[in-house]
Amino acid sequence: MTSPDPSDFAPSEPRDSRTSDHAASDPAFSAESSNRAEEIARYEPYLRMLARMQMRANYKAKLGASDIVQQTMLQAVAAIDQYRGTTEAEWRAWLRKILVRQMCHLDRDLHRDKRDIRREQSMEQRVAQSSMRLEGLLAGDVGTPSQHAMVGESLLTLADAIESLPEAQRDAISLHYLEGLKLSDVAERMDKTAGSVAGLLHRGMKQLRQNFHE
Repeated sequence: MTSPDPSDFAPSEPRDSRTSDHAASDPAFSAESSNRAEEIARYEPYLRMLARMQMRANYKAKLGASDIVQQTMLQAVAAIDQYRGTTEAEWRAWLRKILVRQMCHLDRDLHRDKRDIRREQSMEQRVAQSSMRLEGLLAGDVGTPSQHAMVGESLLTLADAIESLPEAQRDAISLHYLEGLKLSDVAERMDKTAGSVAGLLHRGMKQLRQNFHE
């Protein structure tokens, strides 16, 4: 796979559509942080979850979500001096942007296509929406008030908990809660009955709460 040039990731300070989790002056989210590589690695489950939901079926067999995320993290380390944000919300958006570029580069390499800016923008929007729905899941169904106050850290824990679920439960929760599909659409996507999907969601959410609060 052709690696994107780090200069691709000199972002115009991408932001979540929500307000940031931390004050804009938080030094932990400046490019000068000496432990940035370790900080990037903490986001591996979050990025893997987002990548898995966006990967096309025709190249999942050739390269897994974990492989794409490893490339994303390497590019993030290489481009860290170009990061201009100061909050965790901006940091997550910056990492998502690099992830999308990696997936689009993979798609172009496999299909020998030219760069499609509109497709990248569309994927960026879908990935951002999934991240926002993850926040909604944290706020409405899983998290506690104290965890709501620490959105960034709790999002990483929740993403890791989702990724650790059995595959069918994980996929059902991702499609329904993070991609926003109706139960009938999830059933069609997973080639299962609506009743079977409802059972997966019930068991999956029960296990997710348990995993998240451990």
